[in-house]
Amino acid sequence: MTDTSYAKYKLAPGTQVREEGFGLLFYTQQGPRLYFLACGSLLDASFFEGRQGLEQWLAGQRDEPGHDRGSVAQMQQALHQLGEKGVILEC
Repeated sequence: MTDTSYAKYKLAPGTQVREEGFGLLFYTQQGPRLYFLACGSLLDASFFEGRQGLEQWLAGQRDEPGHDRGSVAQMQQALHQLGEKGVILEC
C-alpha cells in the first residue's frame, strides 16, 4: 500500500456522504451501495472537498481523541479501500 497520509480526496461522481454517530456513511448511485467508515469524529464530510491530506486534517483536529499511530494507519487503509471501490477519488 502506498502512503496516503498526504493524499487529498473528493467524492466520486454519484457519491454522497452523510455524517453518523459511528463516522461516515457513503451512498453510491452505482449499485446502489452503502459504505461505512467507522472514523468517529476524526473525519467529517468536508474532508472530502480535496483541500487537505489526512495528516494535515488530523493536525487541525488535535483536540479529538484517537489520534494514535494505529488509528491513523487504519484510516489510511480504509481510505485506500474506498478509493479502490470508486467511492472516493484522489485529487
